[in-house]
Amino acid sequence: MESVRKNLLLFLCFCLFLASPIQSYNTFLDCLFHQVPNSNISQLVSTQNDPSFTTLLDSSIQNLMFMSPNTTKPLLILEPTIIQEVQASVICCKNHSLALRVRSGGHDYEGLSYRSISATRFVMMDLASLRDIHIDPYQQIAWVQSGTTLGEFYYAISQKSGTLAFPGGTCPTVCVGGLFSGGGLGIMTRKFGLSVDNIIDAELIDSNGRVLNREAMGEDLFWAIRGGGGGSFGIVISWKVRLVEVPRIVSVFTVSKTLKEEAISLVDKWQRSAPNFSVDVLLKLSIEPDRNKGEPVAVFKAFYHGRCSGLLAYMQVHFPELGLKKDDCEEMSWIQSVVYFAGYGHSKPEAVLLDRRSEPKKNRKAASDFFTDLVPYKIWKEIFNKFHYKGEGVMHFETLGGYMNTIAESATPFPHRKGVLYSINSIVSWPANADVAEKYIGWLKMIHSFLTPYVSKNPRRAYVNFRDLELGMNEEGNTNYENARTWGEKYFMGNFKGLALVKGKVDPENFFWHEQSIPPLFSGLAADS
Repeated sequence: MESVRKNLLLFLCFCLFLASPIQSYNTFLDCLFHQVPNSNISQLVSTQNDPSFTTLLDSSIQNLMFMSPNTTKPLLILEPTIIQEVQASVICCKNHSLALRVRSGGHDYEGLSYRSISATRFVMMDLASLRDIHIDPYQQIAWVQSGTTLGEFYYAISQKSGTLAFPGGTCPTVCVGGLFSGGGLGIMTRKFGLSVDNIIDAELIDSNGRVLNREAMGEDLFWAIRGGGGGSFGIVISWKVRLVEVPRIVSVFTVSKTLKEEAISLVDKWQRSAPNFSVDVLLKLSIEPDRNKGEPVAVFKAFYHGRCSGLLAYMQVHFPELGLKKDDCEEMSWIQSVVYFAGYGHSKPEAVLLDRRSEPKKNRKAASDFFTDLVPYKIWKEIFNKFHYKGEGVMHFETLGGYMNTIAESATPFPHRKGVLYSINSIVSWPANADVAEKYIGWLKMIHSFLTPYVSKNPRRAYVNFRDLELGMNEEGNTNYENARTWGEKYFMGNFKGLALVKGKVDPENFFWHEQSIPPLFSGLAADS
């Protein structure tokens, strides 16, 4: 009876649309029924009148900025549980001229997987139910679906082996679909490369609803989906990845230094040393306010493939100024280090990684950069001075170099490799229900502007997984390659043209569109670009 009631509700809601441009000979629901006759359409589709619609929409929106009444909401939410429902959804949306946006974990900094800036009528597909994981520890490979969180994936690996891992990000609630689509920086990047450098196959639903693996899609499209940004080429349902070997015991430390403890000199030493460290050693940095001390601090975090004795010896030779002590260093398994870098320390068991809702939601805005030259000492001093405010601004620096220097810029769409010392994610957040966005975003813009002379140039690079609409965006109905170069070449540099050419081949009608999707470029026009 409940199923009949909801099907009737769906029909009545769609009657509201019947006079609109989406009407065709068959209704959208009829299309779905025809494509997947054995599926429960009432569970696949939720309308704005459904009591659970808002809860479902908000369930994985990580940025509170986009939970306001002013945010453009999807007409429908689709929750596929099998691949055939994804195919049907693509076919039916395309047949009914409905724009489609796809969400895996909801961490897009600009919320483009679940909202529209241009007030476009759109449908959102939520992949949260597609999170199967199959691990073969003997072949050291895994298949993982896009709705799987990193925490779920890492935990599953640890249950199969204590010496296998995967190089990816540190936030456990980010889903693999989002991370892999943009590259995938993490604590093992210097040794094993990005997440996308370890992807060996994929299953994608294209704009015609076909399921394509690597062989079927071809090497050009396979190249594009590994770092070319999500929402442009199709819907990647699952990824085949190569697992990496790690020691049974790894080591970590976190050391904070104040200005009185020579933080500025240590940061300057860090930028000169850390990108040249052994690939077994990651030393990352953040500059953040310490409310207890009332001043900014430099926080150094390390990950080492081995025991503390080796890390202490290495730091004594290569960075003695940090003054690392034996008590600063901790030994643990790789999966315990995942919990550690997720910010839990020792307060949570490994199973916390299975909690898809564990990350606190905040209002936030971010900007990214890459550094190819050293920042002058006096500039670090000025950066620290800009943290004397009552806010939640943090500058996270990811050390690069190592194995990244050996990979060509064109190997994947992510080009920020040889010669890049480190990246930065400047992020500001503010409390829920606080009407102070302008003040906090103003601080971020000030920091971003101040860094202009010292970051990469021609173009000023950015990381697509830290999406920033301040760089520019597509206009609905007027999306073209030349206009999109203003932001696209910042993310992808010389690879942007290649991405646009792939887009022109596989999605010439630009079905997969959003405000920063790759525009189609056709080979006949490419010679003039």
